[in-house]
Amino acid sequence: MANFAVINPANGETVAEYPVATAEEIEAALDSAHRTYREWSRTTTVAERAALAKRAAELFEERKDELGAIIQREMGKPLDQSIGEAEFSGQITGKFAEKAEEWLADEPIEVEDGLRTFFRYQGIGVILGIMPWNFPYYQVARFAVPNLLLGNTVVLKHAEQCPESALALAQLFRDAGFPEGAYVNVFATHEQISDIIADDRVQGVSLTGSERAGAIVAEQAGRALKKCVLELGGSDVFLVLDTDDLDEAVQHAVAGRMENSGQACNGSKRIVVADEYFDEFAEKFKAAIGGQSYEQGDFGPLSSAAATERLVEQVRGAVDQGAEVLVGGTEAEGNVYPPTVIGGITPDMDVYGEELFGPVAQLYRVSNDEEAIALANSSPYGLGSIVICDDLERAERVGSQLDVGMVFIGGAGLEGADVPFGGVKRSGYGRELGRVGMLEFANKKLFRFAK
Repeated sequence: MANFAVINPANGETVAEYPVATAEEIEAALDSAHRTYREWSRTTTVAERAALAKRAAELFEERKDELGAIIQREMGKPLDQSIGEAEFSGQITGKFAEKAEEWLADEPIEVEDGLRTFFRYQGIGVILGIMPWNFPYYQVARFAVPNLLLGNTVVLKHAEQCPESALALAQLFRDAGFPEGAYVNVFATHEQISDIIADDRVQGVSLTGSERAGAIVAEQAGRALKKCVLELGGSDVFLVLDTDDLDEAVQHAVAGRMENSGQACNGSKRIVVADEYFDEFAEKFKAAIGGQSYEQGDFGPLSSAAATERLVEQVRGAVDQGAEVLVGGTEAEGNVYPPTVIGGITPDMDVYGEELFGPVAQLYRVSNDEEAIALANSSPYGLGSIVICDDLERAERVGSQLDVGMVFIGGAGLEGADVPFGGVKRSGYGRELGRVGMLEFANKKLFRFAK
């Protein structure tokens, strides 16, 4: 039976199925990636690899309509957002290509004895990427492109429901001019992934996915003494502390919660509002969330029947434990879950520490900054945050006390093609994007001259 399948979440139709890789195919993938690292990566310059990445960026733009249609079928993202993801992936690829020589230039080190000393950033070998379904192109671009530029080669295992976007990406990199073995797609099982991580030809692993998957991969990578980067879940806060424009704050809160139909790791999942604004904000936020329309394409279906079942179970559980549905509901129609706001949540409820992966917001009232900070930090996750506060010094002061990897002040949507991304606590470790992301799997090789 095929393990990789395109099942359209909008109607449940199985569009296509693909067999899992054989043991021989896994071996061929590893051999090809390892051989290409030794031969191609070590004989090309950063500039030469950047030229290929630049062409890949152009192909993302040229093929955006086709690429968008693929992931709409695979995971239900509205078509305009799907095309937008392909465009953003091209922008990320282009930015890495533009900055590669600057970011990977030798870095002089001032030392006490005055001897010439510097770091040179080079690849380390084959890097395994285990990528999720919620952003099928964006997640891959931000992992694979910097590694290819660095001189690593990539073996990519995509989500089981994303085989066609996986194949489209492999074709895109080939068409851009990267040689066979530089970027290799594998339809691998979990057992095969364990074997790949343990293989001596693989030097690192990057996973974007669930907390459970991250723990398993980190354990396997640790046993094999392999570096890993983990981008896991999140239950980001959206703090409304002080604003002269409540309507704008509501717009940002809706955008932060509804991005990708609520299926973003760094979505604004806990809306935390200061007392003086709470009543007015709550009414406007409920109206705006309730006004989102599936028919008009404001959001799409959840990615799968399993995802829908999980969200329904979580919201029902919250209500059973005493939470209140303020707008929306606890039932889905197929995989379409109504945009929902729940309130009255207390620390003893399961939902207080859970990640809700869908269009469901939690609404909280706080009386001061200290209470807001304590509530924000009570989550086991620590990915991102948004602070709405006209007093920017106060916003920065609050942000400095949040146990998160990212603080966006003044609005949602502040991500960028060259803006680092990552979290702390159970949201994982390591960074992607920007120079700091490019250097995660670099050999920071020290050179030091006696004369």
